[in-house]
Amino acid sequence: MLRKIKLIANPVAGRNAGSRIQRIARLLGRGGRCVHLSLTTKRGDARRMAAEAVRDGVDLVVVAGGDGTLNEAVNGLGRESIPLAVVPLGTVNVFARETGIPYDLEQACEVALNGIPTSICLGQAGDTRFIQMAGVGFDARAVLGLSPRLKRWTGRAAYLVSAFGALVRWRSRPIEMVTTEGNRLTVYNVVIGNGRLYGGRFSITPGACLTDDVLEVCAFLRRGRGPLLRSLLRIGTGRHGISEDVLIFKTTALDLSGADIPVQTDGDYLGQLPMSFRAISGELTVLLPQNPGPTPT
Repeated sequence: MLRKIKLIANPVAGRNAGSRIQRIARLLGRGGRCVHLSLTTKRGDARRMAAEAVRDGVDLVVVAGGDGTLNEAVNGLGRESIPLAVVPLGTVNVFARETGIPYDLEQACEVALNGIPTSICLGQAGDTRFIQMAGVGFDARAVLGLSPRLKRWTGRAAYLVSAFGALVRWRSRPIEMVTTEGNRLTVYNVVIGNGRLYGGRFSITPGACLTDDVLEVCAFLRRGRGPLLRSLLRIGTGRHGISEDVLIFKTTALDLSGADIPVQTDGDYLGQLPMSFRAISGELTVLLPQNPGPTPT
């Protein structure tokens, strides 16, 4: 029986987050459960709080926030076996959408308390784990230019504004890619999917699965703004997989190198190449709905 719950919550994730977080704490605390609420105030807090939960010996860690908060908590848990649950509050909530976690607070809390423990494969970029995806090149540049204030006020629209700005200023730079199978290729943008969805309802790595022990890679093969824009339009219509401009394949690991190439994981800027990426299994258990599947837009 769950007795001790650590609730890690982002008070600026979505509208009316403060009152919603208090309701989540009450819902989780029914039946005499002890809920310790920790509110994030800056980047890195959720990672530290998750690590503290490990030391405190809690029975369950619940993350109430967006994909960035979830990413930090996953990295804070490390290789520990404490189960994790998610109550989506953020702007996009890609992981919740991918796994069918409800957006309704009461339903999401019910999943957190009584969901199916499911082993999730993780990706790793350098020393940092990611749960949904990593982006190298253009999309990481867009994330780097994202305005937190605009994101808070406009939600998803902030990503479109930043992506447009990144596209206007974009200069293609070669990325050298080496897979664990020894294949070498020069590409210009890379998306590494641990899950199927990207940025909400879009799918760049349609064959990726959170429970598989491999990553799916979409490598953009053409240089220049024109091919990039063409690929983005195809992604928007779900047709990029049939384009000669991209290569999609699965692997357990790959190395990427290049000059002045940014990297993002789960929607947050991480750093620059060179960097190694790999799939790691057996290190995360998440409580999911009885019949997990994509949440409708």
